[in-house]
Amino acid sequence: MDQWEAAGVEDQLARMPKSYRVRAELESLLAELSEGDPLPSERELALRCGVARETVRQAVRELLVEGRIRRQGRGTVVSRPKMVQPLSLRSYTEGALRFGRTPGRLLVGWTDVPAEPDVAQDLKIEPGTVVTHLERVLLADGERIGLESTWMPLPRFAFLREFYDPTTSLYAATRSRGIVYMSATERIETMLASPREAALLECTTALPMLLLHRRSVDAEGTPIERVRSLYRGDRIAFQATLRDY
Repeated sequence: MDQWEAAGVEDQLARMPKSYRVRAELESLLAELSEGDPLPSERELALRCGVARETVRQAVRELLVEGRIRRQGRGTVVSRPKMVQPLSLRSYTEGALRFGRTPGRLLVGWTDVPAEPDVAQDLKIEPGTVVTHLERVLLADGERIGLESTWMPLPRFAFLREFYDPTTSLYAATRSRGIVYMSATERIETMLASPREAALLECTTALPMLLLHRRSVDAEGTPIERVRSLYRGDRIAFQATLRDY
């Protein structure tokens, strides 16, 4: 780039809104850093960009929400890449292992409850029929990444109480008893966490979440489960393979 081209670029940057200039500076900085490297303080960035600290603070908040950076102590460091989870019939455990992460689960609650109308509809049972409800926090390398609630018809899955460890894969446990997951319908949307959900996921209620609803059936078309999974938008992304038949 010659001096005239360089002058043109600098002129374009000068005409950009301040927030864009700060974001461009941060993107350039992140490209030179590795996971765990610290970012300069907001004060340093404000001086470097010639803007107010609030302008820098807004750009930093955006990168925090995107999961590009994270808080560590009183500073901010570069985050590891988001875990990419395939949308498939395989379990969360298998997806995490394929991405090189160590999966885990924390049990929140395991109760037998009367089915609410929406749960009953998905499971093709009468409202009020007892179902087993399992709620767990999903972990990746010890980090809280999601909150999963699963409802299953109790008569069919009462055997889980005999041997199942709720910190392990539910998919693997049911499959070991000959239950085949033939297909599933899944819906994905965005939402904000409730105070309770945010506390369980160790985040704020302002952090965008990915909400997944899944209904799985076996080879006979009989419903196996209804699942509601809430994932931190700064720590996970989903990927699907599409084919035109």
